Amino acid sequence: MSQTKREQVISHIRYLRQELREMHLGIIDDGLFPEPGELRGIMAQLEALLELVEGNTKIRSKSEAA
Repeated sequence: MSQTKREQVISHIRYLRQELREMHLGIIDDGLFPEPGELRGIMAQLEALLELVEGNTKIRSKSEAA
């Protein structure tokens, strides 16, 4: 993994860890669950991180492209 890619991954992980920590504290301290949009945003960022790590080597099939 190149140094730049490694730095991007580390940055993403730190950001996601902080977001998840804040959500966890909100649940523990206040009993408030995160909004569905917040959870979808975290999931999208995790998917982007996975693509970055995998190098986006997946080739989309014609059915996915349509």
